[in-house]
Amino acid sequence: MGGAALNPDAPWTTPEAEWRRDVERVRAGRRLAPDRWPDGARCAFALSFDCDHETFELGAGRAAIGRLAWGEFGRRAGLPRVLATLARHDVRATMFLPAVAGLIDPGAVAALTDPGHEIGVHGWIHENNSKLDRATERDLMIRARDALREMTGTEPIGHRAANWDLSTNTVELVAELGFAYDSSLMADDTCYELLSDGTPTGVVEIPVDWVRDDAVYLLFNRDPPTRPWTPPEAVFDIFRRELDAAFDEGGLCQLVMHPFVIGYRSRIWILDELIAHAKSRGAVWFPTHAELAAWVTSDAAYA
Repeated sequence: MGGAALNPDAPWTTPEAEWRRDVERVRAGRRLAPDRWPDGARCAFALSFDCDHETFELGAGRAAIGRLAWGEFGRRAGLPRVLATLARHDVRATMFLPAVAGLIDPGAVAALTDPGHEIGVHGWIHENNSKLDRATERDLMIRARDALREMTGTEPIGHRAANWDLSTNTVELVAELGFAYDSSLMADDTCYELLSDGTPTGVVEIPVDWVRDDAVYLLFNRDPPTRPWTPPEAVFDIFRRELDAAFDEGGLCQLVMHPFVIGYRSRIWILDELIAHAKSRGAVWFPTHAELAAWVTSDAAYA
């Protein structure tokens, strides 16, 4: 499943050919850092939301009533606050949705698509890809894509692995199934092309990072045990500094948030003030991830 040849007890005994094979399985290829952004914008600010809802529990193979209710909060209360904030600022984002999260309440999916937000694949039931064999992973990826197409009327072109746990087959499958981009890896803070066994895949990576994820700072969880350790003001400051640095560099700031994490009354202001701050800096482009992937691979983006 993982396919790694490394000896977990004594990795230094692994022959060079084997550890090189593992390292080269998926690598960052050419950087896709545009010389310019659309309409003279100084930087791109790409917002994404992982709408895990009940599948945060179901994907781990559990169905505790209390934890399912916690996921339902994301659907019933958190997501409406996120959508209202985006609408107030006239900003579109990318919503990564496990298929089962959509199937639980198909009518709610229209609230995501009607304002023009993009829907991306985020697993069938928020499963851990690193634990799957290739055939199972491929089947679930296709089922998730097809279900989202049925629910939205639009073919999803973006993929994000649940928990950012990829198998050795994930990137190859993303390319094989024709996705335009992935957003699960962390080799850069600007977009890049993914390589699989040294071969360019044509798939754009829109990189994520734990430092730009609200759950790292604000998520309470019993298993694995995590506790919120950062006040909302500090989270806002970290995200703002990422945005300011991207603006100063003329680059990309990409964020990952979760409706059942950021969507509380005491936290939603972070999203509101981040967007307001971005606009106060000057010309900022707020693309969906699909728009971003298309731009960084276009001739118009480069001098």
